[in-house]
Amino acid sequence: MAAAKRAPGFTRAHLESFRGARVDDLIADPLRLLFVGINPGLWTAAVNTHFARPGNRFWPALHLAGITPRELNAAHGLSDADRQPLLDGGIGITNLVPIATARADELTAAQVRAGVGPLTELVSRTQPKVVAVLGITAYREAFGDRSVTAGRQPRRLDGAELWVLPNPSGLNAHETVQSLADAYQQAARAAGVLPDSAGPAD
Repeated sequence: MAAAKRAPGFTRAHLESFRGARVDDLIADPLRLLFVGINPGLWTAAVNTHFARPGNRFWPALHLAGITPRELNAAHGLSDADRQPLLDGGIGITNLVPIATARADELTAAQVRAGVGPLTELVSRTQPKVVAVLGITAYREAFGDRSVTAGRQPRRLDGAELWVLPNPSGLNAHETVQSLADAYQQAARAAGVLPDSAGPAD
């Protein structure tokens, strides 16, 4: 595991200055697995790196699932060297709604629904094998499917397999790093990022 980096000491005012900012997508070429968050948080926007706020379980879960060779600390942002294993593995990260807010529940349902069009265009352009939406509630709002359950969906998105996986936010108390890793590992296997024969995450 990489040595821990101390999180930057952002003030509330500094973080608020990033409200409405956008975060660059991470898109491998070729792209196998596209993770889709709801929208960037203010900390994520401040360092221009997805799921960067300390306490978010995305990066620990990716490592535990075997998707990254080490646990990445994104609190300061990721370096090019940090990003390279993700790109080499065919991983991408984007958001349904591109603008940053303090909390996802500040978004309107209309904003979330409006994200489906641009997401579909991105999938059409990059052709991932699997698209994994991180958050059942966000998926229900975006795609209008109130009966959806987690896992692989019967519908596809512009030819890609569509999965609904748990949101890694620390506010999602129903999930642990282990349960997130197990879910992300399934999607990674389906996408060919991990071999089908891989054992369960330790």
